[in-house]
Amino acid sequence: MAKIIRGRFTADQTGALVVFIIGMRINAPLRPHKWIPVVRAMGPMIAELASDPDSGFLGTEFMWKPWRTITLVQYWRDFDSLERYARATDRRHLPAWTAFNKAIGDDGSVGIFHETYVVPAHGHETIYANMPPFGLGAVAGTVPATGSRRTARLRMKDVD
Repeated sequence: MAKIIRGRFTADQTGALVVFIIGMRINAPLRPHKWIPVVRAMGPMIAELASDPDSGFLGTEFMWKPWRTITLVQYWRDFDSLERYARATDRRHLPAWTAFNKAIGDDGSVGIFHETYVVPAHGHETIYANMPPFGLGAVAGTVPATGSRRTARLRMKDVD
């Protein structure tokens, strides 16, 4: 279990970044042969990205909405890195995407989604109070939310 960090902290990230939300929804729970391969495909992709510091992938936070929806909030250095990974023929994503389209297509058994947000420097702020490392704070590290980082407005103005 992750250790709680007592007090108020903010992510140690002031530059631009990309927030990529990706997930799946199990629409046909009684058809596990359809959704289990989709569930199993994400872990190896995350491991591949995490093992490659040059990929632009900063980290991810896993979320689950029982019983049907699995979501990952990913943090990326920039959109070009995210797109390069998505289109790379020698990486795990493109074969997984091809397999999904072949096995599922539009049969409705499994839903997938993603949202991409390109966030400029000074376009984001965070606060964590009495929390274990989470989200952007887990990816970028945290610093005390004091001084110029005391309030949301001040954190949005923080300098690089």
